[in-house]
Amino acid sequence: MKILTNKYFRFSLAALAYFLWVIWVGNFWLLIGLAIIFDIYITKKVNWTFWKKREGKNSTLIEWIDALIFAVIAVTFINIFFFQNFKIPTGSMEKTLQIGDHLFVSKINYGPRIPNTPLSFPFTQHTLPVINTKSYVEWIKWPYKRLKGPGKIKNNDIVVFNFPAGDTVVIQQQTRSFYSIIRDMAEDLKLQDRRANRPLKSDKEYYAAGREHIMATYDIVDRPVDKRDNYIKRCVAIPGDTISIVDGEVFINNNPLGTFPNQQSKYFVATDGSRLNPKTLERMGIYKSDVYSYGLNDFLMTLTSDMANKISGFRNVKQVEKIIKPRMENAYYIFPHDPRYPWNEDNFGPLWIPEKGVTIKIDTSNISKYRRIIEAYEGNELKLKDGTIYINGKISTEYTFKMDYYWMMGDNRHDSADSRFWGFVPEDHIVGKPKYVWLSLDKEKKFLGKIRFRRMFMKIK
Repeated sequence: MKILTNKYFRFSLAALAYFLWVIWVGNFWLLIGLAIIFDIYITKKVNWTFWKKREGKNSTLIEWIDALIFAVIAVTFINIFFFQNFKIPTGSMEKTLQIGDHLFVSKINYGPRIPNTPLSFPFTQHTLPVINTKSYVEWIKWPYKRLKGPGKIKNNDIVVFNFPAGDTVVIQQQTRSFYSIIRDMAEDLKLQDRRANRPLKSDKEYYAAGREHIMATYDIVDRPVDKRDNYIKRCVAIPGDTISIVDGEVFINNNPLGTFPNQQSKYFVATDGSRLNPKTLERMGIYKSDVYSYGLNDFLMTLTSDMANKISGFRNVKQVEKIIKPRMENAYYIFPHDPRYPWNEDNFGPLWIPEKGVTIKIDTSNISKYRRIIEAYEGNELKLKDGTIYINGKISTEYTFKMDYYWMMGDNRHDSADSRFWGFVPEDHIVGKPKYVWLSLDKEKKFLGKIRFRRMFMKIK
């Protein structure tokens, strides 16, 4: 049909699509781009594809370069505004999601974000491979803006997000939070003083000494929100909820959350001295990485409740017991990292999840819960002096939140670095909603055996 090759018809289609995209983005300065589209299709004054000739035949190399440039631009645009591939790197969501799962992550569901750092190398998160240097520059920084999507995050949604504690990174230990590294160092310094019978300092002094040591010993980098590592967890609490954990059971607004079908915990398993058949365990979905031996008879195993029930029925198994940390046992590495809140992985809270526009009273008793929000996520200067809180130089007894926040936990409860360790996830860190597994590879298998065919195109829920 001739109309399909008519330049005015093609210009009209391109201009309409661009105009609708500008309305979605909400930045009408971008309408200037219509002039470029008009020149591309109608006037042709500027050769926008300068790497190839407008008239005559181009070489095969130039044609390949042209196709590659188009593909990179198209895929980058799709990744930003529509969907993106995500690979599961750790076992924090086992068995719901497994290491080696490749996910189709929708940016549309919650609305795509406009990039904070638009000048970056395509298809890299934050580091260029081989040369191991930053894959982005911060000459241009855009503030947080999320386009409208059809839905909002609901309780129990599985969500991909940027790691909130990934704003500062130790290059030599990128799999760990910068702040957890400092806390471990502070705890080690305290232990050294205790063993040497030296006078103990305050936790604040140990933290400062640990930070100074880490800063002097390692290479440290800062990363903008959209260049922090991608994490995937289940959103168990949304803005306005109150979460608590009692003996490993999660409660939202005093109602039990319940157990997800593939949710795992650690169990102590004791046998009569005979071995557990590894083939039988593998058929149950229990792999080598799920079993830790403590001698001939005792094992620490990562199991679902169904797996634990089946193992307890084995003739050679004498005991199967879920491992739960006792109440009031303070874990220094658990949020909010304040001894006034003696919380741990299995007994935690209650803790209220901040909601945009809500004002709360703040004082020295609760500021540790919300300090990182006020300072790091919402960009205020906060100081404590003589028991008084100053925000941006003014005495403050209340605070109004500028964003919504979420509480994320892994289904692999005892092997998940999640909100229990580093706190709230701000709305500007939300990346998207995983929809299905399009490919799954088992690193413990070889050749075609690596492909988990039964998981391909499995819907995520």
